[in-house]
Amino acid sequence: MISSGLSLPIMPTCIVWDESLLAYNFGAGHPMSPHRLDLTARLVRELGLFDVEGVRLEQPYVADAADLLTVHSFDYVSAVQAASADPSDCNAAMGLGTEDNPAFAGMHEASARLVGGSLAAADAVLSGSVLHAVNFSGGMHHAGREKAAGFCVYNDAAAAVARLLDRGVQRVAYIDVDAHHGDGTQNIFWDDPRVMTISLHESGLTLFPGTGFANETGGKGAEGTAVNIALPAGTTDAGWLRAFHAVVPQLTEAFAPEVIVSQHGCDSHKDDPLTNLRISVEAQRQVALTISDLAGRLCEGRWIATGGGGYNVASVVPRSWALLISVAANGRVRPSTPVPAAWRDYVLEKHGVKCTDVMGDGADLWWRSWEVGYDPNDGIDRTVMATRKELFPLHGLDPWFD
Repeated sequence: MISSGLSLPIMPTCIVWDESLLAYNFGAGHPMSPHRLDLTARLVRELGLFDVEGVRLEQPYVADAADLLTVHSFDYVSAVQAASADPSDCNAAMGLGTEDNPAFAGMHEASARLVGGSLAAADAVLSGSVLHAVNFSGGMHHAGREKAAGFCVYNDAAAAVARLLDRGVQRVAYIDVDAHHGDGTQNIFWDDPRVMTISLHESGLTLFPGTGFANETGGKGAEGTAVNIALPAGTTDAGWLRAFHAVVPQLTEAFAPEVIVSQHGCDSHKDDPLTNLRISVEAQRQVALTISDLAGRLCEGRWIATGGGGYNVASVVPRSWALLISVAANGRVRPSTPVPAAWRDYVLEKHGVKCTDVMGDGADLWWRSWEVGYDPNDGIDRTVMATRKELFPLHGLDPWFD
């Protein structure tokens, strides 16, 4: 199969952005650098995506305790607030003050603002004023109900899903393509049959958090609503896209969501320093196109997209998320689009990084459709079949033929 580069009709879209989001900052040398957000916003602006017809900017806000308590415990929120007021007052058992999640002054407000960004996106979609909404500063999918983990303090994506459910949405599909398993979001909704969490990630055998295997399928009464595709280290575009298209569209269609929430951590990229997948920005864009198409066919277009991981701060993250925003806004930015010279000059001057001249990596996308047959000698096919065998029968699908 090959990817489509055709433009879609203009969709009413909101993009959540404000420089106050840069306050989510664990300090110099930490992989989760706020520079990745700043550089993404600068690139999006230089590309003219903030000015695309039908696009509006949405301001984030600091989510209040009631918002946070929809997905986190009272004791945990209290612990974050205490560490925020005094970074020496940390509850390590709750993941605070660790190497991954060092405490910093104002941490509660900065983390809650990411949540407010995704809640603003959800509210915009619920209002009907937009069909697509993007909060690229969000996607903190490792944060659990009572614990910080993996650079994530509060789980904004889960809060957005909870907001949708609280406002009357009956079923939400959460699709996570970060290189790391979306464990926090999965666990928060483990027992909720109204939410299907789908995570495509590098296997927990080789990458944090060590979870996300095919046999994790949901709690009692919610069997079949947790979906995991755990890919071998070294997986490239062809295998990644084959795996995605062999599982995600089929189960999403069977679940019939009213809204799709997606997490687009771009740390699956071949140049990311923390992971072992080998994916291009073209493939990441293709997955966004497919999710947008699923939202159009199943949810009357309702789609909320967040960012997530991504630790090649200058030369990968801004391109990947600018292409995501272009897909959401149905703009004309493609992998072949030149990267604005002013942005490249800024990155070189401020960060000492020489960036590519075009938005893409020069990848020529192709993948084998599942219909051509299952190869038991292929590691990717084996993990896909493991997931299909676990999940497909629970939704009336045939793991061999559907």
